[in-house]
Amino acid sequence: MHPALTLGKVRGLQEISNPKGLFTITALDHRGSLAKALNPGAPKSVSYQQMVDYKIRLLTALAPHSSAILIDPVFGAAPALQGAHIAGNQGFLVSLEATGYEETQGDRLTTVAEGWSVEKIKRMGASAVKILLYYNPGSASAAQQEGFVRESVEECREFDIPLLVEPMTYHIAGGPKKGTAEFAKLKPDMVIETARRLCPLGIDVLKAEFPDDPDFETDDAAMAAHCQELSEAAGIPWVLLSAGVAYDTFKQQAAIACENGASGFLAGRAIWQEAPGLPEAEQREFLRTTAVGRLQELTGIANRSGRPWTRLYAEQLQTVDVAEGWQTRF
Repeated sequence: MHPALTLGKVRGLQEISNPKGLFTITALDHRGSLAKALNPGAPKSVSYQQMVDYKIRLLTALAPHSSAILIDPVFGAAPALQGAHIAGNQGFLVSLEATGYEETQGDRLTTVAEGWSVEKIKRMGASAVKILLYYNPGSASAAQQEGFVRESVEECREFDIPLLVEPMTYHIAGGPKKGTAEFAKLKPDMVIETARRLCPLGIDVLKAEFPDDPDFETDDAAMAAHCQELSEAAGIPWVLLSAGVAYDTFKQQAAIACENGASGFLAGRAIWQEAPGLPEAEQREFLRTTAVGRLQELTGIANRSGRPWTRLYAEQLQTVDVAEGWQTRF
């Protein structure tokens, strides 16, 4: 079931998509994983300013070539806006969740970042809200995680702002471990069932993993079939996340996903992950050339094959209340 579209949600989706109705979004909301990349031996020694400076370099290079930018509330959002590193006419999304997760008997629970809220994201002028959700349909915490999604859906309805949900699969106690052949066999069904369960809760866009593990599945036809199943299970626009895979792998995944129902991509490390280990001058050059080239190539893939969100939401767009007196009902 599609969520009801309201004026605020329509505007937000317009702001984070390109003129073709496709999402070509760069993710810069990394926190713990970025600190590890900047200083693998001592990530806790990475300062606030070092994190901010690196994100600004990413923004300067990649924001002009993205339909929108996903940033975090700790190191990215305020400096990006204060320094005009995101153009005034460009959309941006802000993460709601705290980095990492709370673990209870092997299950992973999502929490809101300290002092943060949907209301604050809306107040700062963001176009959309994103939550990352560790989710395994067979875990004891699945219902609790679904409850977190429902609460977020209601808050986003209250403030009339789109919600993107990013479920991440993980192994549970007693089950096959992620990265093994046994887990890889289960992953397509897990990703598809996750979409089937979460999308009807009222989220606006799904940020999905590629259903197959590239280390264990190389058959294009099988991968295409799983992406088609994911599109059918979601029933709403979905974008592909990169999960830190190598760029060439992600490019192949993006092509398969967009040819089989995806509405674009929301990618980070696949575009820029080599940069943190470079000296600053080389880093800037890598971002200006290689990373921008990758982003432009991915955008071309999305533009050629992706399914516009406006097509999926065509009926909802026609039913947005614009009749006389709409302002009294809004």
